[in-house]
Amino acid sequence: MNPGYSTEAYPAEAVALQDKDNDGFHGQPGGPRVVQHTTVNIPSEPQKDHLVWSLCSFVYANVCCLGLAALIFSVKARDQKMVGDLVGARRYASTARILNIVATVLISLIVFIGIIVLAVEVTQINSYRYHYGY
Repeated sequence: MNPGYSTEAYPAEAVALQDKDNDGFHGQPGGPRVVQHTTVNIPSEPQKDHLVWSLCSFVYANVCCLGLAALIFSVKARDQKMVGDLVGARRYASTARILNIVATVLISLIVFIGIIVLAVEVTQINSYRYHYGY
């Protein structure tokens, strides 16, 4: 059976296990002792693109096409994030978030005003029935 690589052992002279004259840290040659640091910035949370909120705004709260605009900016933010442009993704996601907030506030006000108008109309109809006996 041939594994595709040499199975012979290396001679002991080819691999130095330890150097007795090393004054530095383990794994570093002698000389000035320098500590090297590597910093890796890993974002703790991925950039949000607000795609689900934009879909809900598009389907349920598409006041003045704000839901459609938010959906477009969310898709652009996701595309920029996939390409690796985090600054562009953050900018598009911020715009989508603002459009979603405006659409949600406007639809909430419309629903709230509609409920108030409906309550006033029902009250007036009941008052009319009471006075005229219907």
